[in-house]
Amino acid sequence: MSEEFALPIADPVTSQSIFEWLQQFAACVREVDYAAARPFWHPDIIVFGTYQELVHGCSRWTETQWDYIWPRTADFAFDLENTAVLTSPDGAMATVITPWTSTGFHADGSRFDRPGRATIILARHPDGHWLGVHSHMSLQRGVPQDSHGNRPVKAR
Repeated sequence: MSEEFALPIADPVTSQSIFEWLQQFAACVREVDYAAARPFWHPDIIVFGTYQELVHGCSRWTETQWDYIWPRTADFAFDLENTAVLTSPDGAMATVITPWTSTGFHADGSRFDRPGRATIILARHPDGHWLGVHSHMSLQRGVPQDSHGNRPVKAR
């Protein structure tokens, strides 16, 4: 059956719009700018992570992940060359499978590579822009969970 059904790979225009979404959101993470990041996500989003159970709502996600990770890491970016985008037949939904990179900080301040991967589900908002409705971000195996950076939050 799999030979008869190809993966629903997004067309180049859709992929480009999602790559732009990923780049803009990643910039918010690097800037530790929660206020600028929040509009990328549905307020009732459902998420989980490496060590995180299901979390409902963007406010709770901010408390349980953003506050814990963003100020303590640096250099966050999605690896667009290795990102796959799948879309629903009507183009209303997209699934993004993407590796990401970041820098972590040991307690002594020394840096370490902190790579991971993400699955993000996007829904096309009625006005045409993409809105995240699910995110699962996890670290690659063997990467330290704790990072001890201390960057200020730009905007809540």
